[in-house]
Amino acid sequence: MKTIKMLGILGMVTVLGIGLATRLTAAEAAKGTLDNLQAAYNGESNAKARYDAFSAKADAEGYKSVAALFRATSRSESIHAAKHAVAIRKLGAEPKAVIEKSDVKSTKENLEAALKGETYEKESMYPDFIKQAEIDKNSGAVMSFKGALAAEVEHARLFAQALKELDSWKEAGKEFYVCTVCGFTMAKIMPKCPVCASPKSKFDVIK
Repeated sequence: MKTIKMLGILGMVTVLGIGLATRLTAAEAAKGTLDNLQAAYNGESNAKARYDAFSAKADAEGYKSVAALFRATSRSESIHAAKHAVAIRKLGAEPKAVIEKSDVKSTKENLEAALKGETYEKESMYPDFIKQAEIDKNSGAVMSFKGALAAEVEHARLFAQALKELDSWKEAGKEFYVCTVCGFTMAKIMPKCPVCASPKSKFDVIK
């Protein structure tokens, strides 16, 4: 009888142990997504500050349309940061960012730095973050990361174009449209956002 009771107790301990291990694994995975959200929030917050500084430099050097592009990407990054913050709070944490001093150089060099940063985000950072969030089954984080990724792809394309056509970007006149719902940045007006399908009434016009 004692043997049977002991086996029963051991069985319960084993089951509880397996359950605890499963919960710890899930918690560790959730921590991975939370860490990624915090990293993304910090990155987008710093990108906003950096593009604000780059915009001021472009204006000072007479690259008016480049300045408009930096203002548009700054607005976009602020929207991404806000969406990441929502996902962070849903996990019971507070978003944190340490804003570093922007390394401002010439407009050409600033565009090169911006392109490098956006290329890293679209090719490495956000794809990796999305994979982890999908493993964690965190749909809110997946959506936030995917929205940012779509915008970073377009930012990289626009920065590359500005670099290639730098002289023609001196004159003012280029306008950009930023979806205030998802942060996607457009070089021309569209009936709706190609990422989240929000109507053009939800776009900010940056020039």
